[in-house]
Amino acid sequence: QVQLVESGGGLVQPGGSLRLSCVASESIFKISNMGWYRQAPGKQRELVASITSGGLSNYADSVKGRFTISRDNAKNTVYLQMNSLKPEDTAVYFCRLTVGRSDRWGQGTQVTVSS
Repeated sequence: QVQLVESGGGLVQPGGSLRLSCVASESIFKISNMGWYRQAPGKQRELVASITSGGLSNYADSVKGRFTISRDNAKNTVYLQMNSLKPEDTAVYFCRLTVGRSDRWGQGTQVTVSS
């Protein structure tokens, strides 16, 4: 089964930027829809951004204008560029791959926004 590995999380000051990456282990990535989700302590996991296999993207209202999702099919990788980060963006960020009946999650990467 396809595996997803996220990277790029860390500690950043408010107003800073981070770029998350999620690499898929198989080329099924190319026909898959991809999403970035996040889960803060004590809260439910929520969709941050998604991108279809054809490149159409969608964003949560809370991140519109600050975050950008993109994909590189040659590298089986989806990215999340996060700018103007706020303390409320602090969470574990997960990527998700869906295609047909496949629904796979990565292990998550911690993003902490704090001064």
